[in-house]
Amino acid sequence: MATTADHIADYLAHLALERNLSPRTRDAYGRDLRQFTAWLESEQLSLDAVDRPAIRGYLGSRRDAGLSPRSAARALSTIRSFYRFLVRTGALAQDPTADLKSPSLWRTVPHALSSEEIEALLAAPDTNQPLGLRDRAMLETLYATGLRVSELVSLTVDRVRLDPGFVRVVGKGRKERLVPLGGAAAAWIERYQLEARSEIDRHRSRELFLNHRGRPLTRQGFWKILRRYGQLAGIRSQLSPHVVRHSFATHLVENGADLRAVQMMLGHVSLTTTEIYTHVARERLRRLYDEKHPRA
Repeated sequence: MATTADHIADYLAHLALERNLSPRTRDAYGRDLRQFTAWLESEQLSLDAVDRPAIRGYLGSRRDAGLSPRSAARALSTIRSFYRFLVRTGALAQDPTADLKSPSLWRTVPHALSSEEIEALLAAPDTNQPLGLRDRAMLETLYATGLRVSELVSLTVDRVRLDPGFVRVVGKGRKERLVPLGGAAAAWIERYQLEARSEIDRHRSRELFLNHRGRPLTRQGFWKILRRYGQLAGIRSQLSPHVVRHSFATHLVENGADLRAVQMMLGHVSLTTTEIYTHVARERLRRLYDEKHPRA
């Protein structure tokens, strides 16, 4: 059975022999595909399991890393061309990029959930069950901190301080940051630890959130959990950990949070990345002006 590396090699050969692209262009295509397939491996996704939300999740992760809209559009173009090749050659049956819009046409900030949608999502787990209690604690933590999904599932017990309410996060580049943990999230984590985690933890794991076998939860496992609760909550828009992270930041800015503080909590290296939320601040100022100014 052909591997992902085999498919990429066949595709690059196609670019050279049939499309006569230059070595430099082929190298760029190859880099894009290696980055994409490395992300798939980290998410435990195979080429034939990729769907549109997964591709949006990948491009969202690249945007978080500072990828420009132009580079994101090129990355999608590469992925789209690759999948068309796989379908045309019979390696795959379906193309997940069909009718997917270019990132240059997407809104700068992904759709943020409303406060009502967040409340419905948080209330979806059955907290009378150990795994439901775990899931409520996870969802509360994700929305309270805006952690990346990799940061959430790798969070260890010793890095959570319920009093005074902080989590110590190891982010990209092994850089650490402190992120405030709200009272509601802290209360659910405490309840999860007291009532459920001891039942789940069969291997004395360091990670806070464990699967039903007592092993650390994977990113793909959390994606599945989140999507299930999104359906239960009646959320019709595309839902991913990235969307909840953006909802966290958007709601902070809407309520007057300083962009520099949001940058620190999100773990953005550059304020430029966080400045995608300035439109939220402008819209808030516009509403305040319209509400308060006598000549508005």
